[in-house]
Amino acid sequence: MSSRIHGDGRMSVRLFAGVWLGLFASVSMGLFAGCVTDGQEPPRLPEGAEAVSLLGDTLYAGELPADVLAERTRELARARAAYEAGPDDADAIIWLGRRTAYLSRYREAIEIYTEGIAKHPRDPRMYRHRGHRFISTRQLDRALDDLQRAAELIAGTGDEIEPDGQPNARNIPTSTLHSNIWYHLGLARYLQGDFQGALAAYRMCMEVSRNPDMLVATSHWLYMTLRRLEADAGAAGVLEPIHPDLDVIENDSYHRLLLMYKGELDPESLWGDEGDALGDATVGYGIGNWHLYNGRAEEAEQVFRRVLDTGSWASFGYLAAEAELNRLGRRAMEPEAASSDRQVGD
Repeated sequence: MSSRIHGDGRMSVRLFAGVWLGLFASVSMGLFAGCVTDGQEPPRLPEGAEAVSLLGDTLYAGELPADVLAERTRELARARAAYEAGPDDADAIIWLGRRTAYLSRYREAIEIYTEGIAKHPRDPRMYRHRGHRFISTRQLDRALDDLQRAAELIAGTGDEIEPDGQPNARNIPTSTLHSNIWYHLGLARYLQGDFQGALAAYRMCMEVSRNPDMLVATSHWLYMTLRRLEADAGAAGVLEPIHPDLDVIENDSYHRLLLMYKGELDPESLWGDEGDALGDATVGYGIGNWHLYNGRAEEAEQVFRRVLDTGSWASFGYLAAEAELNRLGRRAMEPEAASSDRQVGD
């Protein structure tokens, strides 16, 4: 009854409906959660697998276009050469981990950052990057530990631009070390349903979101978090600085979602062109969550399943859709589960 999901936009998956989905998700999450606490080994996976989804599906790296694969392989070779020339150099370790992760080898990247932490235990960048890849591999407890540690280490320090490994169209980095730490910490808490904790992290992130791209990215998650907390007035305030003329370089999906929340765009107009799996996962989660906090759970579930059809399982929108379907499934089976417990007790 396992499923294989590939990261190349094509997916073969058998998700369970109704009570069966809830039962399977609850059991799989319980087993998985026991594997991600400190001092324990990561979950054992079939050969070639990178993670187990929050719905219990086995996740495999998909094939990249030949030209992209060739370029990223060359970049990894250069990063490995730099590391071999200076294996204790923090920057060399970080770039080896990043270039490895860009080939969807997330578990290997985690091992590289773990080595980096052993060599540089007070470098917040190591925890920031490993925390990100713990999120990618659904090890959320470990992600929280790393990102909270990173937040502690940057306290009282100056911020710095984080160089892009995959530059945008203008080759202008848009994020910083501090913003990435708070952003990923907020996401890890959000995925676990800790919306109050996510709110605190996204508010910190907003303080260091100093350009239009980070403004729309942080505003999107902050707005959704506030809506889930039924803090509608606060959420409305988040939308005030958002307007169509913002000079956004790379976070266009978040920008358009915020304009949708303001009523300036129609939801169906946001879906990208065929083949834009990452954009559709991002947009899809935002639309699904919009349905959810407006009391349209059935419509939300349909959109979340549409997100899973993108196969873009490393994207944050896909991860969040998984988390919502897991929560919806567990809630759907709670009354029957309680009834079953009573029968056993009798």
